[in-house]
Parts: sequence; C-alpha cells; structure tokens
Amino acid sequence: MTEKRVKKVVLAYSGGLDTSIILKWLQTTYGCEVVTFTADLGQGEELEPARKKAQLLGIKDENIFIEDLREEFVRDYVFPMFRANAQYEGVYLLGTSIARPLISKKQIEIAERVGADAVAHGATGKGNDQVRFELSYYALKPDVTVIAPWREWDLLSRTKLIEFAEANQIPIAKDKRGEAPFSVDANLLHTSSEGKVLEDPADEVPDYVYSRTIGPEEAPDKPTVITIGFEKGDAVSIDGQKLSPATILERLNTLGRENGIGRLDLVENRFVGMKSRGMYETPGGTILITAHRAIESITLDRGAAHLKDELMPRYAELIYNGFWFSPERELLQGLIDNSQEFVTGEVRLKLYKGNVIVIGRTSPYSLYDQDLVTFEEGAVAYDHRDAEGFIKLNALRLRTLAQRKKKLGL
Repeated sequence: MTEKRVKKVVLAYSGGLDTSIILKWLQTTYGCEVVTFTADLGQGEELEPARKKAQLLGIKDENIFIEDLREEFVRDYVFPMFRANAQYEGVYLLGTSIARPLISKKQIEIAERVGADAVAHGATGKGNDQVRFELSYYALKPDVTVIAPWREWDLLSRTKLIEFAEANQIPIAKDKRGEAPFSVDANLLHTSSEGKVLEDPADEVPDYVYSRTIGPEEAPDKPTVITIGFEKGDAVSIDGQKLSPATILERLNTLGRENGIGRLDLVENRFVGMKSRGMYETPGGTILITAHRAIESITLDRGAAHLKDELMPRYAELIYNGFWFSPERELLQGLIDNSQEFVTGEVRLKLYKGNVIVIGRTSPYSLYDQDLVTFEEGAVAYDHRDAEGFIKLNALRLRTLAQRKKKLGL
C-alpha cells in the first residue's frame, strides 16, 4: 500500500466486476473520494450501466466521467501507429497497447480538473498494462500517486473477489460466479483474449472464444473487392466515400469480419519477462496495414521505405512496452510522419476467406515508371550497358577477397 495519504483518486473504470471491487476497495482501504472514468474506445458495449453501477456504489454524478474517445483514438493513436506499419514481433498489431496511453492521458486530465492527487487502474501485477498505464501517468504528471490494487490487496483469487463483492453488496453477473474461461479486452481496433482455456499454446483456440470474426472456412465463396483512399499515409475513404477515421475502421471491421480476416494466435514476449499466449482479432487493422504498405510501395523511395522497415520493430516495441509519451517515440514519429508526405492514392483489395489480396494501386505521386521496367521497347531513360559498370564496382570488394583466398590457398 502506498504510504502517501490520498484524498481523491481517478479510477479507470469499466463497470465490470473487477473495477467495481477496486472502487469499493479504494473507498474502504484509503478512505478517499473516488472519481470514475470510463472510456468509449469502440469496445462495443453499452456504457451507461457503468454510470449506474458507479452511482450504486455511492459515486456522485459530478465524479462520474464517461467520454466517447473513438475518433480521437483512431485519429491520434491508431493512424499514427499505422503510418509506421507497426507490428510487435512481426505480427501483433498492438490493439491493447495503443489504447493505454489515451486512457492514461484522460485520467490525468480529469485528475487535474477535479483536483485529484492519485490515479488507479485495474491491471494485474503480471501483465504489461500496469507498465503502460504507469509510464504514461508519470510522463504526464510526474508527481502523481499511483494506486495498483492488484499489487497491494490480498484478493488474489476469483473466490476472494466474489466474497468481497458479496460482503459489500456489489452486483455479480451470473456468468461471473466461478472461474471465467478467459479474459477479454476490446476496442475499435481489436479484441484480445487470454488466460484459462488459452493458456496451453499446444491447444487450438476454441471456436467460442472468437467474437469479432467468422472463421475463414465460413466466409463467402465470392470475394469482396474494395478501394481504400489514402492522403499523407492515412486512410480517408472507402470506395470513394469520404469517412471519418473511426468510421473507416468500423467499416473495415465489418468487411473483415464478414470475410474471416484478422485472426492471430500468438505466443508473445511480455515486457515484464514472461511469455504469454493470446488470441487477437483485428479485422479492420489487418486490411488497413496491407493497404498502407501497398500505397507506400509506389510512393516511397527505396531508401526511405527500407529505413522505415528497419525502424518499425523499435517503434512497435516502444508502444508495446508503454513508451508512447517518450522522446524517442516522438522522435521516430516525426521521421515516420515526414515520410508520408506523398503517400497518397488508392489501393484496390480483394477480401477472400481470411486473405487480404492487393489487386491494384494508383497514386498521383507514384514513383513507378512503366517505361523503365517494361520488357518491351520503352523510353531511353535506362541504358542496359550501364549495368556492367554498376555490377563491376559492386563486385570489386568480392573480387579482392577472392584474390586473397586464392593467394593463401584457401
């Protein structure tokens, strides 16, 4: 337990059993005033029950904050990340990771607004989220007090949590009595599931775990063809219709779901040091990253494209580990955003049974020159004879090495 006296705390509150228990625990353990903050990040759940649950637990209306952050989430967090083509360990599209800095930012803003001296979250002591939340808190308000109940209390089993809830008249949904089969985190970018039935990486993910996608084998036999428009690296339209960032992701999620796109069964390396197995569903994001790489393929110079690919793992790791508000992430973001100046155009895609297939791309700033690459008679911009000197210069060091080996009889 933190030794500092806490007067008012802003809690990241979902309205679920765990955060409701945390709310009551904060009241009884710290004797402090609790302010709840519930973020609508497109998780697909009705949020008003969270307000009613907070009221039931004695929270005043002026201390209950519920904010629709869907547009801000996609515009200021998801899209900047996708400009980098960020994928942790080459495959994970960072759906949980990218949501944490926004939630943290809003908590700190609310803390400043209501005069709170502490913030609290419901992340466990084994996971990455505790790190992501707290690094963000300290980056934005270095003197803030952070309360992490899962590192302080003795309610370390589902049975003890249920007993605490019953003793404090906290409503318990029937499906929460007993062990949950797995835990779920969701927002507009993805749904992640982990724990319990997913803990053995040798076992196939049960069908009932999937919530955002149908199986590829169940998808239509006819492909869906769409066109995504880009301006300076960000998606701005689908099939010629201009849409807001959140609406674009919602539409792509629907298209991905219908075509069985975006499932990922992953054993990843957590920042805290252990491996964990999770199942991720990112239908819209999977379509979007494929389209973004396709438009970059004709608008980015080779050197810039390859440098971006070299930096991407580092950038993705920073987000995964919780360093969104770090100077190194911001520095990389500036470089990435600069590279997107001419990443504008359209990409045609075929969505078919779990696959995202690029079938066309155009841009007013395309670097692709058909006259240069054609096998037919083209313009005289490329002289085949120039290749000989190019090859000999590049071979010079290899020939020198070979001559040394020959002299030494190697």
